[in-house]
Amino acid sequence: MASPLRAEPRVPAQDPASAAYLRKRGSDFIISLYGTLRAIRLYPVEHTAVKKTLAELAQISREIQEHERELELRISGEFLFINATRLRLDLTNYVTFGYLVRVCRAAGVGAIRVHHAVARDWLVLLSVLDAQTSLDPADRLAEITTHLGQTGVKELELGHLVDNDDRDYSEEAKQAASRTYNQSVAVTREVINSVRMGRTPSIRRIKRVVQGIVDQILNEETSLIGLTAIRDYDEYTFTHSVNVCIFAVALGRRLGLTKLQLFDLGLSALMHDIGKSRVPLGLTHKSEQLSEDEWHQIAAHPWLGVLVLFQLRGQQEDVSYRAMTVAYEHHMRTDLSGYPKPVRPRAMSMTSKIVAVVDAYDAATTRRVYQTIPYAPSAVLQEMRDNPRRGMDQIVVKAFINLLGIYPVGTLLVLDTFELAIVTAANPRPEALSRPLVRIVSDANGNTLHPAPEIDLAQQDVNGEYPRTIIKTADPGRYGIIVGDYLV
Repeated sequence: MASPLRAEPRVPAQDPASAAYLRKRGSDFIISLYGTLRAIRLYPVEHTAVKKTLAELAQISREIQEHERELELRISGEFLFINATRLRLDLTNYVTFGYLVRVCRAAGVGAIRVHHAVARDWLVLLSVLDAQTSLDPADRLAEITTHLGQTGVKELELGHLVDNDDRDYSEEAKQAASRTYNQSVAVTREVINSVRMGRTPSIRRIKRVVQGIVDQILNEETSLIGLTAIRDYDEYTFTHSVNVCIFAVALGRRLGLTKLQLFDLGLSALMHDIGKSRVPLGLTHKSEQLSEDEWHQIAAHPWLGVLVLFQLRGQQEDVSYRAMTVAYEHHMRTDLSGYPKPVRPRAMSMTSKIVAVVDAYDAATTRRVYQTIPYAPSAVLQEMRDNPRRGMDQIVVKAFINLLGIYPVGTLLVLDTFELAIVTAANPRPEALSRPLVRIVSDANGNTLHPAPEIDLAQQDVNGEYPRTIIKTADPGRYGIIVGDYLV
């Protein structure tokens, strides 16, 4: 009987050529593994599609094993490693990565070590790896390992998930996201205050901030998106701009934009409200209802933003015309019923449509001086989707809902088990948008849970039923829950 190996942390590879090879062929291996899993799930084992994908997987794994003299796939937190090289997440593979991580974690598999595996070995393993079960991950791993031994599969060894290693990499991702977020807020504060004081801000620093956000989103978006739920009441002006940038880049990624396009989108999103630096502070922070004249002063910030960016471009030649367009159009609405009113018929740019959606979402879900009780995230998404008077591009709205899930990060849920849960991420499976990943923060008796266990609400039991189902959303303040405690 094959025994599980322990997926101990490995020393990072030092050979750049080897690392480059593993990133390229390792990505091919992961894509092939994913394709084989899906084929086995959809077709009988005799089907041509299953045979073809199994043959390709065996061939790729054999090539890597011969080239590197070893082949091990390892799961650490939300990261995938081939041997000691961490694979890079990009626009073409984020769905694949998320699916494999979820399947392996549910099966208790922290590593798969490949020797001279043939197509049959892969068929035996993958046929049971993604099966529905009510067993916990540790028991599931033992069951799969026993099955491999009984069927004579000796060329594939499975390793346990290493909890400490997982926490290390998860903590590393959260710390990196926190550094990126805090730096972004600090630079945005400096930029807006500089413009307000009549000084010229450093466009280079702004571009470095946007590049950091793009890199973080491409590498591991969950941690950074999670931080947008921790909205700072006192620094709304700055955190709002950063949140809009993060949401826009993540949404642009889902829409298939290139890295360069994501950077341009992120820069435009970060600067979309720069015109408010020319609006009196007393108006932007006023809690009472605005007079008509005061509202018109605030409604002037789109074209004031164009003037600010145009002046910056004249001084530094680093501000794109697209950023000016977004600053001007982000409140215009697709039917042109918003503001400012155009002097001739026009169509909003796609960049402006993206920023308009994420800007409206973040503004509606954030507590401000004149909005002490923010709207529930799920209610905001529903309004944007169902109310045509909001003037949102429905393709962009649907993509945004697909990004955040029906229940966005930070939403407090009441479950049919009478437990309370906070959404930590949208489910990586598109068909499970209504069943996000959550942390159970209190049990059925109202007792606070420390640590809060993370649960996939889409996970079914052995009978194909869901152990937990969402009843409704709730206000965290009503229960004395600080959402940020569970997201950082």
